[in-house]
Amino acid sequence: MADILQILHDYGLLLLVGQYPQGPLGGLALTLCLAVAGLCLSFPLAVLVGMARTSSNKAIYLPVSTLVHAIRGLPVLMIIFWAYFVVPIVTGTSVSAVTTVVCALVVYELAFMGEVVRAGIQAIPKGQIEAARSLGLNGFGVMRRIVLPQALYQMLPSILNQFINLIKNTSLGYIISVNELTYSAYQINAQLLTKPFQVYAILAVTYFLICWSLGLCMSRLEKRIHARRNQRGLAASPAL
Repeated sequence: MADILQILHDYGLLLLVGQYPQGPLGGLALTLCLAVAGLCLSFPLAVLVGMARTSSNKAIYLPVSTLVHAIRGLPVLMIIFWAYFVVPIVTGTSVSAVTTVVCALVVYELAFMGEVVRAGIQAIPKGQIEAARSLGLNGFGVMRRIVLPQALYQMLPSILNQFINLIKNTSLGYIISVNELTYSAYQINAQLLTKPFQVYAILAVTYFLICWSLGLCMSRLEKRIHARRNQRGLAASPAL
């Protein structure tokens, strides 16, 4: 325990923010930035993917479904490797390792979160859609005004769950030397050499505390959504 406290005293700042402000941002701060960027950039694409996956137009449904199944069948590490080599070719310029990881996370998440969106859309009762169309709304209007607002609200716990997965997946960035939390721990271990158990115990506890805290938030959010559903159900029930 004394060794762990000593490591935290000597290298705590490196684990938290890397070499910032004297150098680039790293450590836990970069891990969270990567996860937030991956979630924010992939979410609009995931909504489009989810809508395409519920489309009755096969010209839209089939290629998007093929893409989703292909991405879901690949490990994140493979996508990171591909992004490392493909993104510079597509953009015509070299990109940083951080950009590469963000691109890989966006590709990976748009497939998984797209399925979350698809499930949320399909959970909306068809009666509401038919009622909206009977009022003169077209397909886009029904999706924008009726389906998506309800579906996205129901999806919040699943989206938070994807964010937890994103935080853990950022650790794979160390393979291309992205200075996130795992890579910082790797650097500390390389300097100390004799205390790998203590260093990686700190790393494991840090990831656990972050994911556990988000898991608690997710549970509370689910309870709140269930409570709101029950209230709506009671309000919609005919008075006896």
